[in-house]
Amino acid sequence: MSRPPKTGILLLNLGGPDSLEAVRPFLIRLFSDREIIKLPGGPIGQFFIGRMIAYSRTKEVQENYARIGGSSPIVCWSTLQGRGLVERLRAKGHDVDFALAMRYWNPTTDQALDELERAGCDRLLALTMYPHYSIATTGSSIAELRRVLKRRRSTLPLETIEAWYDHPAYLDAMAARVRAALALVPPGKTPTILVSAHGLPQHFIDDGDPYCEHIKATMDGILARLPKLPHVLAYQSRVGPVPWIGPSTEDMIDRLAADGVKEIVTIPISFVSDHIETTYEIDMLYGDQAKERGITTFVRAASLNDDPAFLDAMAAIVEPHLPAPRAAAPGHAAAEAGTVPADR
Repeated sequence: MSRPPKTGILLLNLGGPDSLEAVRPFLIRLFSDREIIKLPGGPIGQFFIGRMIAYSRTKEVQENYARIGGSSPIVCWSTLQGRGLVERLRAKGHDVDFALAMRYWNPTTDQALDELERAGCDRLLALTMYPHYSIATTGSSIAELRRVLKRRRSTLPLETIEAWYDHPAYLDAMAARVRAALALVPPGKTPTILVSAHGLPQHFIDDGDPYCEHIKATMDGILARLPKLPHVLAYQSRVGPVPWIGPSTEDMIDRLAADGVKEIVTIPISFVSDHIETTYEIDMLYGDQAKERGITTFVRAASLNDDPAFLDAMAAIVEPHLPAPRAAAPGHAAAEAGTVPADR
């Protein structure tokens, strides 16, 4: 009896610098990509303006990363998420492995494919770690994956999971994180929920990108699982000389403070793990801004990271895309689940 094909799961994400020295080359890769931000002047303008932005922002961004430990934690959290995912799938008899494919830093898409080929995978399943689809994020990562596969002349079949913003298990995990944050608000107070999504250049939305619609659907799904509270939506992390969607999170904090709001619970809705946008931008930058504006409670819902409920959700998202599992002897699957290589 032939075995089911082994699936190599590629976890797609943006990535982040693994040292302060890596900040500049990371920014150059980021701002050179017209799939994530279209700078004026076409490809030539992108080349020169992208490098100007990267060079001008290097020192500031290095200082920001220094404040959170000197590097991005995204690879660490993504690795733990991948391990938790394959443990759950292997326990159900699925023959799977995983690798990280970071769009703008290491491990690269090429390195991820090398790893899965060494593992003997027969097919590929690309899982975006952006719940909400945008051509600037998931679209860019999948386009890069297809380019690399073509260059390598790979014959491995590829399936993609490009969005899961409304999956019930994901929404349940997010709502649980928010409930824990709400419990930190002083008794008797009514907080305002500030939903903070990563920003996006306006031209993507003008061209029909569904990102904002997906964000709104996730927000509605989370709020439907919570007590009824006032809430607002804003967008963070705006950079570069092009118009971005709004309102910005900074402006929204100022607006709420001017309206007399004293308690805010922030939901980092675009992010499935901690990185610079949560641990520095929200916790430090926006936290300090809120305090200066007289807001007395500013709490962030914890990122999903390796929360078991989120790992269960990842498995539920992936499993329908896998071949039927092989029959496992009693105790065999549980033992095999512990064989994920420790050097990931």
